[in-house]
This record gives sequence, structure tokens and C-alpha cells, in this order.
Amino acid sequence: MPNPKRRHSKSRTSKRRTHDALKAVALGPCPQCSELKPPHVVCTNCGHYRGRQVRPVTEEA
Repeated sequence: MPNPKRRHSKSRTSKRRTHDALKAVALGPCPQCSELKPPHVVCTNCGHYRGRQVRPVTEEA
């Protein structure tokens, strides 16, 4: 199996790793309750998804 003949420099390694950073999660407002939620996910506050009630929400005092 081939091995590198010379060591890669720090700048070359850093250039390769520039795209490895984690991106922030995109959040948008829920159309029903205006609470922030990720896209394509049931709202945890009101239980709506795509305009209809999908999950029952228990009220906690």
C-alpha cells in the first residue's frame, strides 16, 4: 500500500479541513404559533405540521 513520501504541511492540511466545520441549524417560525422550529419537523410547541395537527400536545402548568 502506498505511503506518502513527504509530510503534508500545516497549511495544506488546514485548506483541506476548511469545509469540516459544523453549520448552524436553520430555524424558521411555525405558521401556527410563530415559535422557532427546524424546517420539515413537527412543531414541539403546538404539534402542527404542514397546516394540520399531527401530534397531541399535553398542557403543563
